[in-house]
Amino acid sequence: MGYPHGPAAGGVRPYPVAGAPLLCNAREQGLTGDGTTNDQPAFAALVDRLGDAYVADGRARVIYCPPGVYSIRDSGTIWRSGVSLLGAGPGATRFVLSNSGNRADPTPLAFHTAALHGADPKRHLAHCTFADFEIDGSGVALAEYNPLAKGLGLQYLVRGTFRNLYIHHTAATGLGCDFLQDSLIDGVLVAGCGRLDNGTEMGGAGIGVGIGGWGSVERLNIINCSAVGNATNGIFLELQESGELRPRGIRVIGCHAQGNRFGISDWGANGLIVSACTMTGNLEAGFHVSAKGTTHSAGRGGILTDCVIDGNLRDGISIGNTPGPYTIRGNRISGNGRYGYHQRSLGGEERQHAREIVLESNDFYGNSLDAIRIDRPLVDAIIVNNRIRSNGRQCGPAVHGGGDSVRYSEKQVVDRRADWQHDEHRGKVVRVGDRMAVVAANDSATLTLAPIRPDAYTGWSADIPAPGTPYALPAAPTTRAGITVNAALDAASIRGNRIWDSGQPRGQTHGLWITGRGSCVDCRVEDNDLAGNAEGPIRLDTPPIGGRWDRNHGDDDWT
Repeated sequence: MGYPHGPAAGGVRPYPVAGAPLLCNAREQGLTGDGTTNDQPAFAALVDRLGDAYVADGRARVIYCPPGVYSIRDSGTIWRSGVSLLGAGPGATRFVLSNSGNRADPTPLAFHTAALHGADPKRHLAHCTFADFEIDGSGVALAEYNPLAKGLGLQYLVRGTFRNLYIHHTAATGLGCDFLQDSLIDGVLVAGCGRLDNGTEMGGAGIGVGIGGWGSVERLNIINCSAVGNATNGIFLELQESGELRPRGIRVIGCHAQGNRFGISDWGANGLIVSACTMTGNLEAGFHVSAKGTTHSAGRGGILTDCVIDGNLRDGISIGNTPGPYTIRGNRISGNGRYGYHQRSLGGEERQHAREIVLESNDFYGNSLDAIRIDRPLVDAIIVNNRIRSNGRQCGPAVHGGGDSVRYSEKQVVDRRADWQHDEHRGKVVRVGDRMAVVAANDSATLTLAPIRPDAYTGWSADIPAPGTPYALPAAPTTRAGITVNAALDAASIRGNRIWDSGQPRGQTHGLWITGRGSCVDCRVEDNDLAGNAEGPIRLDTPPIGGRWDRNHGDDDWT
């Protein structure tokens, strides 16, 4: 069966065809909304009838679903051009997905894909709005993970709008739509999606958008959305085909990503703009650029600006595999469990080094280890005018405990005999026999544990340890610098940074550290204020070669 993507050759007609009103009340078209009747057959028939009418007269239709619980069972609905779906608001209009009668079917609310329905740039959907309703995917169960088990799964959509939706607990991605042109995703809340994704499968995100289907420009805005506790990414963009042009034109603005594996990710865009977002409590990284996607291609040319990236379990910003450039400007990067900014190798295809990475005017503070950690070669990096203070908070010694003072729960270790400094163990792995968990925070006697996976009720890799069972925490790294160079750094400019520690006790040992594995060749290190770190301004396990080191306050040997 073919699915025409637009109106007939005659264009838009002044009067709609009979039997297909422009605004349809779903209750008057066979849907019950009683939570018991399977409304999917009536829903699919209505979408088809209105889609046919749009082809005939060019007049877009709207399905309005009044308050109610609409049970959608055992089959998804193939969507049509010119058909929009509106409810009375999340909580009032609810679509409850279930496949109890056909466990092999992924049962999305609506889908239209290249593989199943022949979607492509010529056979695209157009003029479709989805607004003001809720999708509950908790009733879908599968013997094997299926990335089509989404809330919404549309490909090749022009002038699409997704607004004021609440999508939760889907088996795969909540809102997983690819190749969106002239489209808007606004005010969408996605929570607990990717229930059946073990962390290694395709999808499993809150909002996942495949890109690269429309050439060099895809005009898409993702604004005012929240992604909480999703299995992989909160929000991510992913290049879908190797060799396709990397599109520009995508913006993520004013969004919140919390408690996901990764907060917001760029897996293949060109010039992605991420602005005024909050990324907090994510298990791997708040903001992530890598080649982990299906095409093993990282984003490049992007701008991350004016964001709060705080309290993520490992890195605040993790960038790997990109050849560059990338600009990180004007962000607060604080309280993360490992590094504030981490340049690293993340597997997949990559060039030997990245070029023109810019870190400018950011505020780094309270991160557990180094504020900026370079573990992958960089050329022509610019690190300027950053305020880097009081990092290295993970400064506690090794600890072994057990006995009658020790108790365990799903997300806590309590040792009444302990006297720990605030967050001196944050980011460490606590081991109890063959069990392990990651410390998200600590006070004087309690370790608070991060969930083992997003939306999990426990932090332990196995069952909860019995009271009194011995535990062990490793020692913190002995050197924790403001900027650590642990790879080749060539022709970089490090200028105008203020790097110090005013905390008590001081945890940031040095302003700048070049490790035995790192190197600094032909770099300009000038006008930095490095005074006030715990052990010294600069540690050079590998002496720099060439370049210019001048006017660095606090370091008499290199001025």
